[in-house]
Amino acid sequence: MRVARLVTTLVLTAHGSRDPRSAANTEAIAGHVRRVAPEFTVRVAFCEHSTPGLRDVLGEVRSADDDVVVVPFLLASAYHARVDIPGVIAQSGAAVQVAPTLGEDDRLVQVLGERLSAAGASRFDSELGVVVAAVGSSHAAANAQTARVAAPLSRGTRWAGVEVAFATQGPSVPEAVERLRERGATRLMIAPWFLAHGRITDGIAAYAAGAGIPMAEPLGAHRLVAATVLDRVEAALTARHAAA
Repeated sequence: MRVARLVTTLVLTAHGSRDPRSAANTEAIAGHVRRVAPEFTVRVAFCEHSTPGLRDVLGEVRSADDDVVVVPFLLASAYHARVDIPGVIAQSGAAVQVAPTLGEDDRLVQVLGERLSAAGASRFDSELGVVVAAVGSSHAAANAQTARVAAPLSRGTRWAGVEVAFATQGPSVPEAVERLRERGATRLMIAPWFLAHGRITDGIAAYAAGAGIPMAEPLGAHRLVAATVLDRVEAALTARHAAA
């Protein structure tokens, strides 16, 4: 029996962006979840920039007296996961369960590998160096969490190496490129560790185009991303059931 049957509403809570592609991707993942888990009511909320905001959605589900799990649609436990979302929940007074972030789940790493393959990467290319480009955080533990993507991504390949870089913190993408060249990589590719396109990925893409480096697509609305969301819901509900 699925533990998930104990809950009524999932609030898939994304970072939010002024770029509409980000919100569209969140909605697409919510659609996947609705199709494979119709026992849930799935709501979408955002921390900033996009609407509806998490505060507003929590007000609506609280007034409806629903059982609620807030699912951070985030790749790492950075500011929004550690501070912003818990703060909004506390201010709302809503009694909700909070799921873990998506993290460096093997299914997401598999999607990243598929995006690289679609962009032309061969797992047998011993001269290929891959830069995993993420947003970065001032919270060192969140960056360390992201850095753990490198090992499973490179497993089973003959690549010259995989380096993780950050758009807002060091090491930067150009620094990672140089490190890979020092390790013997003569061909390079950038793999964006992002859920969707946005202004930051556009900046990385501009650098990649100028440097003549192919860039793969972000994770996007892949079924395995939706499966990871549901796994985090199961984890939250299992924890609630164990504590009851």
